[in-house]
Amino acid sequence: MAIYFFWGEDDFALGQAVAALRDRTVDPDWASFNYDKLSGDQAEGVVQTLNLAMTPVFGAGRRLVWLADTTLAQRCPDDLLGELERTLPVLPETTVLLLTSTSKMDGRLKSTKLLQKVGEIREFSPISPWKTDLLIQNVRQVAQVVGVKLTPGAIELLAEAVGNNSRQLYSEMEKLRLYGGASQEPVSEAAVVNLVTAHTQNSLQLAIAIRQGDTAKALTLVADLFSRNEPGLRIVATLVGQFRTRLWIKLLMESGERDEREIARLAEIGNPKQVYFLQKEVKPLRLASLQKTMPILMELEFGLKLGADPLELMQMKVMELCQLYV
Repeated sequence: MAIYFFWGEDDFALGQAVAALRDRTVDPDWASFNYDKLSGDQAEGVVQTLNLAMTPVFGAGRRLVWLADTTLAQRCPDDLLGELERTLPVLPETTVLLLTSTSKMDGRLKSTKLLQKVGEIREFSPISPWKTDLLIQNVRQVAQVVGVKLTPGAIELLAEAVGNNSRQLYSEMEKLRLYGGASQEPVSEAAVVNLVTAHTQNSLQLAIAIRQGDTAKALTLVADLFSRNEPGLRIVATLVGQFRTRLWIKLLMESGERDEREIARLAEIGNPKQVYFLQKEVKPLRLASLQKTMPILMELEFGLKLGADPLELMQMKVMELCQLYV
């Protein structure tokens, strides 16, 4: 018996994990008998899932029963909780039960506590764009899964270029795998520069233009980003990551902290060697400007989520941001 609960908003990464679980669980020759996917939006689907999970496997391999989009970890009526309590502990050893949801589990529920006790919980939420160490770690993990050898510099460059876009990361990794072919040499930084599409690059240039107080250039970059259908929230995520890191660096410099490793740890910078260059970059910036930047970016994000006109709001807030650095 194996029980998994996958949750999170990164639907692509979650889907990759589901596919990997299916591939190692179900014998392809017996998939039509031993693989079932059901919808979790109705009580009948939960009961049917548990009934199928109790069914012995046919032929070779194991049985995988997947309850998709379940709400059992957000709300669970007493009758369904009773079914779970009776069934989950006695599932056959040949059954793998998978439950998935985009929503976070409610730790107060008895159903959640039961799933945590008998199953394995995995979170698939997008990595915050400012957590460069986690982005780099994610690139390493995906490279291992896909079977690509990368130099340390190529890993960092790929993390910067792709950010937390799991779909693009896998796509670019497949491209690099084909490029590397049967070679035993790791893929270099130069190859990443030539082959990888850096969707975050213009957003990074926008952050630079804002810090320079160059309103005209910043508005041109905004227009370019929107002409390429770059989502407004993705632009904001990149800007938040850029300015949050620099605010931390400035605060630590003002406080007298000199240890680059400690600064890297507190600012969540993956490579301590970057601290020196970031310190030089933020030295001429006013701390007050950086502090006022974050609330404006939060207002921008909130407005976009409420349905404001993306281009108009982005232009207005970018002009407001540029004024802080004039």
